[in-house]
Amino acid sequence: MVRAGEWLVVSGQLGLVDGALVRGGVAAEVRQALANMAALLEGEGASLSSVVKTTVFLTHMSDYGPMNEAYMEAFGDHRPARAAVAVAGLPMSAKVEIEAWAYLPQ
Repeated sequence: MVRAGEWLVVSGQLGLVDGALVRGGVAAEVRQALANMAALLEGEGASLSSVVKTTVFLTHMSDYGPMNEAYMEAFGDHRPARAAVAVAGLPMSAKVEIEAWAYLPQ
């Protein structure tokens, strides 16, 4: 993560626990990736509600439905702007990676 003034730029998060991908498919990976992101944000005094923009990278656009469901569970009523992009591959053979921009006034 990088702070740029009042912005926190969170690099792409995978669904990792102890260095290994979680099991359970794309929804489980999304939940864990966003939990990892939340932990990083909290370390800077922010939260998922501070996120204003995300980019979701999917290896299979057919996973959009399960990704979207898990994503909406994590963000609740907060709806950051989002782009979803299909990619040929992700690190560690992950199915999803999520990056974010969060606004944190100083």
